[in-house]
Amino acid sequence: MVRGLVVAATLLLVAIGGSVLLAAAEGGARTEPDLGNWRVDTGSDAQITASLHAINKLITGGGALGYSPVLTLACRRDGEPRWSEWLQLKDPVSASRKITISVIVDGGKTDESWSVGPRGRMLVRDGDDGIKRLVSASRLTLSWRFGLLSGRGEADFELAGLSKAIGQIAASCKTDPP
Repeated sequence: MVRGLVVAATLLLVAIGGSVLLAAAEGGARTEPDLGNWRVDTGSDAQITASLHAINKLITGGGALGYSPVLTLACRRDGEPRWSEWLQLKDPVSASRKITISVIVDGGKTDESWSVGPRGRMLVRDGDDGIKRLVSASRLTLSWRFGLLSGRGEADFELAGLSKAIGQIAASCKTDPP
């Protein structure tokens, strides 16, 4: 009889423990928004960013290695401009201040003037209008000249999850989405 009580008590403890673990697993699992391949960084006090690698590769100047340019959307918590976007490159463009980029959003093409960042490895566009044009888009292609004789660069982006990433950036930045 005692042995039966011990077995029953053990089974009861195992059942309770399993229920607690199951409840903890279910209750602890938070549902994150589906951001696709976007990576949101809310770690900085000054700026919140969402970054996405291009689906294509560019060959570096030496021709040995390829890399995917990175598109980053950012919101500054304080200061103007609040919103900006930039494209990170490994090979520098030869322009010093401004560069014309062909922007194709879901097939519609426009030319925009972007600023050239440090060492020519970053192309920057400030303002929320650039981000507004992307909110409902599914594909973005950016095309630019590296230099007079250097040829063109092109970066293609699949924008799945972008509207949720922008919403998360805006919430962390304590502002309205563009």
